[in-house]
Amino acid sequence: MQQVAVLGATGSIGTSALDVIARHPDRMRASVLAAGSQVEALVALCRTHRPDHAVIADPARFDALRDGLRDAGLPTQAHAGDDAIEALAAGDACTTVVAAIVGAAGLRSTLAAARAGKRLLLANKESLVLAGELLMRAAHAGGATIVPIDSEHNAIFQCLPDARAHAGLQRICLTASGGPFRGRSRAQLADVTPAQAVAHPKWSMGPKISVDSATLMNKGLEVIEAHHLFGLDAGRIDVLVHPQSLVHSLVEFVDGSTLAQLGLPDMRTALAVGLGWPDRIPSGVQGLDLLRHGTLDFEAPDRDAFPCLDLAYGALRAGGTAPAVLNAANEVAVAAFLDGRIGFNGIPGLVAGTLDALGATPATTLDELRDADRAARDHARHAVGALSTRAMG
Repeated sequence: MQQVAVLGATGSIGTSALDVIARHPDRMRASVLAAGSQVEALVALCRTHRPDHAVIADPARFDALRDGLRDAGLPTQAHAGDDAIEALAAGDACTTVVAAIVGAAGLRSTLAAARAGKRLLLANKESLVLAGELLMRAAHAGGATIVPIDSEHNAIFQCLPDARAHAGLQRICLTASGGPFRGRSRAQLADVTPAQAVAHPKWSMGPKISVDSATLMNKGLEVIEAHHLFGLDAGRIDVLVHPQSLVHSLVEFVDGSTLAQLGLPDMRTALAVGLGWPDRIPSGVQGLDLLRHGTLDFEAPDRDAFPCLDLAYGALRAGGTAPAVLNAANEVAVAAFLDGRIGFNGIPGLVAGTLDALGATPATTLDELRDADRAARDHARHAVGALSTRAMG
């Protein structure tokens, strides 16, 4: 029986993972559920899935979790704090970890699962962006199996099932929906609102990831992820806008062949691949009816309107701490946009300014990367404050 820890259980990826797990009670169960601060939602999931352990990241919410589990008559053990999440991800409570905690907060537990040799269903992109070399090194040393859950990387994973396929690999191409603002010029993006930015045309995601999709930073981060996951340099990783979101990625080989993975835009497909691999198991997603969907369109990304994509390519080429700086500055910028403190076009400007100010330095340890992350956040927050002060003046 596969024992699965779902980290980020109350988010969209976590709930999709639990849906797939519940479809296969004969071969897997959710043994650990973790959430950030939503105690009531976590307790509700525990009622349904009856895990052995539930953990809330916010220590101040521990009493509420413990009491909620007790009042529900559940034997589930309550925990709180990042240390508890890390220990459960690495310990005997699970054999598989769904790493779906959003942001840099998910790094510790992801690294712990990799070191412990778990099957790691990786949806936390920051683990690769911030510390890709460290994570892949830890996975190799620990004997962990990483199955990426982003639909694009999962598609490449499916097209490159073994090392022999990599020998003839020419390049990979990640597809992007284009987000809610596809076709708009940079000038037309100046006055878009947070509500418009989070209204993704294809995916139901949290606000931060939705804004990243709208700026194309999400695709830029995926380029950095692909570099670490598949061992390719930036020049062999391309991006195509594909508004139907049915072709999730393409893989081109030296003989002129191109393989693509297609499917409906539903995260349960990628999760089922990760939970069942190398077997194929039902996900609850219907097959793709190409006759009904009709034409598949592709276009180049508009790099002028969406400069975050090139910022990510630049950080990947710079290496060292640059991707960590990019990621941290972007998190601060997106939060400031969602709070109404900067405009949409201020996001790439803030990220670029932080990258220019801090540059790239070598990074061989997690402490160095955390220092870079902290410095980037401090610089970006100061820049947001200065912009707000000027606007008020």
